Amino acid sequence: MNKNTKNNDNDDLIYDEETKKTSKKVADDVIVDDEVEAPEILVKKLKEKIKTLEKEKQEYMDGWQRERADLINYKKRVENEKVEIVKYANENLLEEITQVLDSFEMAFSNKEAWEKVDKNWRVGVEYIHTQLLKILDENDFKTMSPLGEKFDPKFHIAVEHIATDDEKKDGVIVEVKKKGYILKDRVMKAPQVVVAEYKK
Repeated sequence: MNKNTKNNDNDDLIYDEETKKTSKKVADDVIVDDEVEAPEILVKKLKEKIKTLEKEKQEYMDGWQRERADLINYKKRVENEKVEIVKYANENLLEEITQVLDSFEMAFSNKEAWEKVDKNWRVGVEYIHTQLLKILDENDFKTMSPLGEKFDPKFHIAVEHIATDDEKKDGVIVEVKKKGYILKDRVMKAPQVVVAEYKK
């Protein structure tokens, strides 16, 4: 099929030598023959083209919105991870320090031996212990000594249960065998406790 194109200021005319027909190119992919009812067919084809383009536009818009939402969520997740990393950056170091604090507690718990130590030396060690606790406290690292609190398995380890005839003391921590430690809102080391158990 040999087609020659004649240029017009308004539309492109296409001449087909085999059929000896001239058709008019009104839009991309829309060609209207002069012999048929041009306006109706043109309108129909253009409406179909508009529908197709609108559908494509909506698909692109939906895809773009999904990608944008995914990007925003990703940025939020990265920011939250950064905050968590900074928040618990010293976790390993502080976990090591709990061993030092346990050693202090062990030394202080032996009252008889502790009282025999030279007073000046004892006061110095107690001051160092207080200093260390203050620094840790400023970094949201606190000692957990839950005496008198209700036992909570999420935060405490029960190493012993003792019977009580007082119903109000049921499930209450009556002794702390070993103190625990908490960093911000995360338990680093759960305290070991003795829990009262009500028995009639």
